[in-house]
Amino acid sequence: MTEQDEAQPFDPLSLDVQLCFALYTASNLMTRAYRPLLEPLGLTYLQYLALMALWTKAPQSVGDLSRRLGLESSTLTPLFKRMEKAGLVTRTRDATDERRVMIGLTPHARALREKALAVPGAMFCQLPMPLEEITALKAGVERLIAGLRRADPDPA
Repeated sequence: MTEQDEAQPFDPLSLDVQLCFALYTASNLMTRAYRPLLEPLGLTYLQYLALMALWTKAPQSVGDLSRRLGLESSTLTPLFKRMEKAGLVTRTRDATDERRVMIGLTPHARALREKALAVPGAMFCQLPMPLEEITALKAGVERLIAGLRRADPDPA
């Protein structure tokens, strides 16, 4: 037996053993898989996520959307400005608190929801796992997210 045949010692800094790297890679690949499904709608993946949050409830404050999407408001503000220019959202100051910016949907964005209904099914068809595994994976990732949020020393 040669030295190369011997098992390599465990390396805690190897990318191959990192859950964070596996999740990062999966996230990037998932975002790329959505691209051809969202291009006909004229949406980026982040715009699609924001619209899904707004299709559930609109208007919402930038702060509420920041918490819902898990993104800083400094990331969302330029996004919503671009979406406003594209005719997807409205940005208005809250009448009761002018510090809050409210994000609403335009008629165009409301109509876009009907076209977007086909996206989840088309995405599901691309996933190389049966529904049961996808459901279990999603539940496991949601438990991971909840645990990480509880452990976060700086919750936003």
